Amino acid sequence: MPDISKAVGPVLRDEMDEPVIWIDFSNSELALGGSSFAQILSKVGEQTPDISSAAYFAKAFHATQALIRDEYITAAHDISAGGLITTLLEMCFAQDTVGLAIDLEGYGESDLCKLLYAENPGVVVQVRNEKEVSKILSQFGVKHHFLGYPNSSKELIIKTDEKTIHLNIAEMREDWFKTSYLFEKHQTKPSLAKQRFENFQKQGLSFQFPSDFEGKLAAHNLTHRRAGRSGIKAAIIREKGVNGDREMAYSLHLAGFDVKDVHMTDLISGREDLSDVNMIAFVGGFSNSDVLGSAKGWAGAFLYNEKAKAALDAFYQREDTLSLGVCNGCQLMVELDLVCPDHSKKPKMLHNASGKFESAFLTVEVTESKSIMLNALAGSRLGIWVAHGEGQFQLPMAEDDYAIAAKYAYQTYPGNPNGSDYNVAALCSVDGRHLAIMPHLERSIFPWQWAHYPAQRNEDQLSPWLLAFVEARKWVEAKNS
Repeated sequence: MPDISKAVGPVLRDEMDEPVIWIDFSNSELALGGSSFAQILSKVGEQTPDISSAAYFAKAFHATQALIRDEYITAAHDISAGGLITTLLEMCFAQDTVGLAIDLEGYGESDLCKLLYAENPGVVVQVRNEKEVSKILSQFGVKHHFLGYPNSSKELIIKTDEKTIHLNIAEMREDWFKTSYLFEKHQTKPSLAKQRFENFQKQGLSFQFPSDFEGKLAAHNLTHRRAGRSGIKAAIIREKGVNGDREMAYSLHLAGFDVKDVHMTDLISGREDLSDVNMIAFVGGFSNSDVLGSAKGWAGAFLYNEKAKAALDAFYQREDTLSLGVCNGCQLMVELDLVCPDHSKKPKMLHNASGKFESAFLTVEVTESKSIMLNALAGSRLGIWVAHGEGQFQLPMAEDDYAIAAKYAYQTYPGNPNGSDYNVAALCSVDGRHLAIMPHLERSIFPWQWAHYPAQRNEDQLSPWLLAFVEARKWVEAKNS
């Protein structure tokens, strides 16, 4: 992948003039031995898929890479478990606006089971300019077969020499997901496993970007290669075991901060006291391997070390400072009572309601709040990553008692991945200077980091999440001016 921005995914686009083509990496006879199809018949088989030659496979690979590089391929899915029919269905599963009509007549294989279920190495691709794609593949000497076009039928229609098969994609999607549900019943609370199964077709990804968001670095006076220092200082605060420091540092750097690394040993020893920085970021990860519970050991390093505690207290007593805690850092801020210090009943971070680690790309809604970092994104609905085991906000007071900066877009599991009260994803201090957020905004600042990014915004260089860091820098600049 020489250019990550050109990566293609396995999701069929609803572009009706972009056909689907089967590129054969195998160049050998279709075979069912060892396939998923054989397994459901309680068989093994005698002949397994093969590759005719390594040289041919290499040609097929390089041809496909050339087509991706030159932006002829818009979607791609390998033929693996389940064969061609599973590949075609899975390309349709991620959205509900498109169907697919394919034609297998004249393929040269009379056994329909082999055609649909053989797992010979290959890829199914959706392409622009079918004639040019076919010409390039032929120049490489790669076998390929035109399959058909997307349509609006919401069916997979398969035409063969003998019959035409109609498969309802929604029904097939539910059957496909049911296996995951049956497994998950043994991994998590059965009621939540059922809730995920009932909700997976109801909790779609949908986005609402800020109306004035341009998506270009230059529009916000940003550059990947900043010359010199800005004089606006931020510090990454990390403990042993955390893993989000590099991405957080780059997010702050790109937004215009001069960033330095501060380990807890620096604060404990007195080598650092945070007096020269205006912003600190407690990063995500698994401090102390979560042995004592998420962030509890990290909190103890502040509470029971005189110099570290003095540095932290002095930083929060200043009125020209901002702080951000993400994931493990969010847990730390709640544990240290840095977000709602005036509340008589303290918020807590509990284990996810599912009882297991949750990692997902989902949507959050940025609410109206005083958050310095997020207020410019208020009203947005954006995609973001979560990855945590103890992300459930337990909020003992009424919803209006909290400065809620972001909510999960859905109240129920898995859209609310941890069961947080009021489906809260982020809290800020009353004055908006200090933000504790469980989802990883620093892992979502570029379009290519999103699991799905709006196709119509294919020229964007950054996602709206980077603006949160820009707003922080602007606030500090204004304070120092």
